[in-house]
Amino acid sequence: MNNLLIVESPGKLKTLRSILGQGWNVQPSVGHITELAQDGDDSLGFELGETTVTCRYIPRGDRGKEVIQKLRAAAKNAKEIYLATDPDREGEAIAWHIAQQLNLTNPKRVVYTQITEQAVKAALEKPTILDADLIDAQRCRQCLDKLVGYRVSPLLWNSTGGKSAGRVQSATLHLVCQREREIQAFTPQDYWSVWVDYQEGFRAFYKGQSAEAMQAKASAKATKSAADDADEAHDDAKDEVKAPESTRVLSLEEAERLVATAKGHSHQVLKAEGKLTTKAPPPPLITSSLQQSAGSQLGFNPEKTMSVAQSLYEGVELAHGPKGLITYMRTDSVELSPEFIEQARAYLEQKDPKNLPAARTKHKTKESAQAAHEAIRPTDVFLTPKSVQSYLTPDQYGLYALIWRRAVASQAAPAKLVKSVILTQSGTALWEARGMMVEFPGYTFYWNNLDKASQLPLVQKEQTLQVAEAGHDQKQTQPPSRYTEAKLVQLMEKRGIGRPSTYASTLKTLKERQYLDLKGKVLHPTALGLGTDDVLSEVLPDIVSSDFTAAMEGKLDAIADGKQGWEHYLIEWNRSYLQPALEKARLAIKEKFPNKLYRSSANDQNLAKSRTRCPQCAQMLSKVPTKKVSKGYFLKCVGDCQDVVMFWSERDKAWQQPKAKPATSGANLTPHPCPACQKPMEIYQYVKEGQEKQLLRCSDPQARADKKHADAVYFQSKGKWWSPKHGEIKEPPPEEPRTDADSGPPL
Repeated sequence: MNNLLIVESPGKLKTLRSILGQGWNVQPSVGHITELAQDGDDSLGFELGETTVTCRYIPRGDRGKEVIQKLRAAAKNAKEIYLATDPDREGEAIAWHIAQQLNLTNPKRVVYTQITEQAVKAALEKPTILDADLIDAQRCRQCLDKLVGYRVSPLLWNSTGGKSAGRVQSATLHLVCQREREIQAFTPQDYWSVWVDYQEGFRAFYKGQSAEAMQAKASAKATKSAADDADEAHDDAKDEVKAPESTRVLSLEEAERLVATAKGHSHQVLKAEGKLTTKAPPPPLITSSLQQSAGSQLGFNPEKTMSVAQSLYEGVELAHGPKGLITYMRTDSVELSPEFIEQARAYLEQKDPKNLPAARTKHKTKESAQAAHEAIRPTDVFLTPKSVQSYLTPDQYGLYALIWRRAVASQAAPAKLVKSVILTQSGTALWEARGMMVEFPGYTFYWNNLDKASQLPLVQKEQTLQVAEAGHDQKQTQPPSRYTEAKLVQLMEKRGIGRPSTYASTLKTLKERQYLDLKGKVLHPTALGLGTDDVLSEVLPDIVSSDFTAAMEGKLDAIADGKQGWEHYLIEWNRSYLQPALEKARLAIKEKFPNKLYRSSANDQNLAKSRTRCPQCAQMLSKVPTKKVSKGYFLKCVGDCQDVVMFWSERDKAWQQPKAKPATSGANLTPHPCPACQKPMEIYQYVKEGQEKQLLRCSDPQARADKKHADAVYFQSKGKWWSPKHGEIKEPPPEEPRTDADSGPPL
């Protein structure tokens, strides 16, 4: 009998089987195998009692059923069973669900953060037990997210037409919408940057008046505009390094006067100094900074970044077999293992001894970090990007090089910089030049994050300088920048919205819901996104608040640390906050939108409501009665979703959507008119329970979204087309053959 090792991703199998060899059976769960049922109140799949939460888990679709069957079969023939799902809360919960489905009373939990022979075998030698606190935190997150999504989303169906709300997605959407409103409200202001070029070889910028002049003109003291303050407040959202400029001059007349002053007066050095400073190396990459760096340097979106990182983590086929090249990529901790720090120092000592600091470099992890495992780093620092390039795809190579360079840079010596300042005076005007010289590059040899600056010449105090040219540049204040996907992830992390495993999926959901559009490299909220945020901001302001969402994340962290009971927290949060807030929100919605009905109720068509939600918009599906199916009715979405119908599967004992067949070439139009708009109907082919089927629907996709098309669908039965509302279609008599005259006269 073999030992059974159960992992999440099939991509890990080859690497792990190579490491473990004979005597091991490695099987994947392919992520989650179960999910909360779609039943009970609001289809939540769980009930909130007085002191306990009762959850009902079901297999996650057909794939979940198949995986469970395979794992049960493998478990019957296993000597020992080890659960090696991913090393985070979600992975812990997946392992718990596997143990439940396999009836494991004392499962052996295996945790490793890199798929290397040493790490995997060391973990197998010392298996642990499942962490109940981590499981509780993940179960609470799942229930919390469903509670918010399923009970807040109907407010949007009643108002904006939005498809969903969410604990993390709505707060993230609010950040983008806030920025858009700031941009729309922004009023640009003209200003001038005044400068002087010296024959000694540098440019200085106007920096105000001398102390005597300032005292004489106190009332004319320059102040920053509101736009300047806005720029500073949003500096975290800017990628570019700002070009140097002068103190802002707010009129052309003043700019020309300063240029005349510069040309008409001698210039003398008031101060010339250089200061040796050091710049500490940056910390190694975490999930958010990896997505940020990959976005700015490689052009990857967060989803692609995590996909490529996953492949590097799971293993790459090298000359001596498959090997995981990086540690686990979902982390918010910048800590590194002592073993890697020693390995990195050994690499520097061999390859770059001048860059080896005297002592280990430590980086401080923020207090809110889960710190379940270390930062993202190469599993072997001696596997340089160049040495493995031939084994990697271009995307893998680019991302691995980023991770490798940043990890090595984090342990390298600080950079030594000489920052210089020259202050001059002409008349009462002061002029300043700033420069920088790199005396020792240090870590920047691997990761250059220095601002661009020029080297200034050596000048002496009281030295007279010769003016080569003076002038001014007209500029305009700029609105705050829209977010790139990577910048938004960075802001989510900074505000405490979500956790590393949720960043990429949240952005994907916002785009799929058509709340955000990616135009070029920046995110724009759609009209639907802005409208949705407007409504939620008015009727449920806490749901879109970063502080509120971050506080909830803090409670989940407390549960994971064993400091808070998850059932008590969830029950109390629902009782004391969500239920009262929803009641107020519903009243506000009715007052603001008095003429709109909840589309989920299907009152406009007098159809009974089911307990099953639409897979697209999550509103309740309606029961359409018919004698043509054994159940006596099928389910249909009467909202804005196009042709969402579900049929009962006796084989799987579940409601399922028809599976669409690939589109065939040529038109499938029929002579039958649509009963709602009289346009031709088309034949739509699909597969249900392994059988090919057909239905008739309106050929106009936009028209199909109209509510009056809710019943404009005909199903095929015994060679005829039928509809629960419109009955059978009477076939028209065959058309007469067309003659040449029917085609019109020849040209």
